[in-house]
Amino acid sequence: MTIYHGRRAAAIENQHLRVTVLREGGHIAEILDKETGINPLWTPPWRTSEPSAYASGVYAEYGDGAESKLLAGIMGHNLCLDIFGGPSEEEAAAGLTVHGEGSVAAYEIDDAEGGLTLRARFPMAQIAFERRIELRDRTVRIREAVENLTACDRPIGWTQHVTLGPGFLEKGVTQFRASATRSKVWESEFGAHDTLRAAAEFDWPEGPLRDGGVEDLRVLTSAASSCAFTTHLMDPAREHAYFAAFAPAARLVFGYVWKQADFPWMGIWEENYSRTHAPWNGQTLARGMEFGVSPMPESRRQMIDRGKLFGVPAYRWLPAKARLEVEYCAVMAHADAIPETLEIPG
Repeated sequence: MTIYHGRRAAAIENQHLRVTVLREGGHIAEILDKETGINPLWTPPWRTSEPSAYASGVYAEYGDGAESKLLAGIMGHNLCLDIFGGPSEEEAAAGLTVHGEGSVAAYEIDDAEGGLTLRARFPMAQIAFERRIELRDRTVRIREAVENLTACDRPIGWTQHVTLGPGFLEKGVTQFRASATRSKVWESEFGAHDTLRAAAEFDWPEGPLRDGGVEDLRVLTSAASSCAFTTHLMDPAREHAYFAAFAPAARLVFGYVWKQADFPWMGIWEENYSRTHAPWNGQTLARGMEFGVSPMPESRRQMIDRGKLFGVPAYRWLPAKARLEVEYCAVMAHADAIPETLEIPG
């Protein structure tokens, strides 16, 4: 066991990378490039704590809503399971948090056989989850399995909430590429500093601005304050989907590659010093590149009512007593320019 930013964690490393995982929440908090000393993943500007220590009304610094327990412990790449978004009023009253139990559960971590294996059971969802992380050169290979412990087929949200932060992000400079196609802006007001036109449909990467014109989503905003959420259908003609991010000053490329059939959607969430309530306090710069089975972060009921977007399902079925498995990779590379595509090395 190790300690990372005051949190109980486990880590694996080779000559190029170090990967650190938090024992509570299961977040991949760090994928450190040893040559540059840069971890592209987001570390919140507030003090984080173990989700098990959170108590509503006691830790006011994290707010007092369904997202507060999640925000108390969030870091880097967190798992959204079995919802992507907020709970209903009834689910929240029963104890379910934003993005589901996957982001706040306690995980058993086994560091045998050259990698890390995380396991947890989510008692409210009645789901068993397993993640295996292995390092190969500059690639982090990740396998996940989700098992339905009930005798009922069920629709689930399942999203990899990968968030990038300062140290890697630079406003007006950081570049992005993705195998995105048809896209849509969040369908209502997203925040106090919305930049994009609500519910607008468009083709990647030209996001329609509220006041006319378009924003190139391939470059991080240079606005003083802004917020946005867009969803993107990953190219169904490609077996593998990807996103790549590039920090020019460090000559560092970081991204993920996954099977499009597993996770057909990617959401881009941008928080640029916009949220002024606790714990954000107007101090956060982050960009989420969130790939999963759902286009929008919304409640379970809304997800089911939506059904499809652009003809593609907005959730995945987890059959009774069934086990679903996926595999994806995080890739780190050094380059003089951002690649126009990203593939799994070797």
